[in-house]
Amino acid sequence: MSLALELRDVRKRFGKTEIIRGASLAVEAGERVALIGPNGAGKSTLFNLISGRQALSSGEILLHGERIDGQAPYEINRRGLARSFQVSNLFTRLSVFENIRCAVLWSRGLRYSYWNFLADLTDANERAEQVLAMIKLDRKRDVLAMNLTYAEQRALEIGLTIAGGAEVILLDEPTAGMSQSETRRFVQLIREVSEGKTLLTVEHDMGVVFDLADRIAVLVYGEVIAFDAPGAVRADPRVQEAYLGSVLVDPQAAGTAT
Repeated sequence: MSLALELRDVRKRFGKTEIIRGASLAVEAGERVALIGPNGAGKSTLFNLISGRQALSSGEILLHGERIDGQAPYEINRRGLARSFQVSNLFTRLSVFENIRCAVLWSRGLRYSYWNFLADLTDANERAEQVLAMIKLDRKRDVLAMNLTYAEQRALEIGLTIAGGAEVILLDEPTAGMSQSETRRFVQLIREVSEGKTLLTVEHDMGVVFDLADRIAVLVYGEVIAFDAPGAVRADPRVQEAYLGSVLVDPQAAGTAT
């Protein structure tokens, strides 16, 4: 099977502090991978490097076999990689439909093309309607994003992420703050929208991790110490040690990475 996303000896320094320390990862096309690790392990930093929000200190990141490190986030997005964030990033005073349509237009390079009449952009409008149906918000089409429930806002975030048709999806703690029932429904939604795509997600709920992931990557102090099927990762002594607290605090990285 071909690789969708590959990290080769990726490193990131902030001044003299090295947060990501030679992380390597190879994610196959179509698989779902969960990235886990103690607080301060560098998970969000790694997502920022992959999506182009921060520059690598050294190493390589490849998307479908071609390097993307050094490219701007919008360039990486248009090559087929999209991500969500821990904090909601919605246009709260726009409707659900308008939020999705903005994401569709942005992905097609129509960001501020005011000379285009939105009603005439049939393909963009149809794509927005398709995404609304996928995320189960078609009945909330005309509701302002600010009036959605928390779980619905997170679903809308997923919609914004997939609106451009990306083949590789990065989700940053998608179920954070949800009740158990909301989490169960949301995991099913993630399964549906990521069908046939490649998924890399940061997640702290281990029930979600073991339910959703084909493989689990464990990041500790900026290094991938394990990358395997859920059962093998659960039995790995290094992973057990990391989560039992004996190596949870790194003096060098404490308070710098998440």
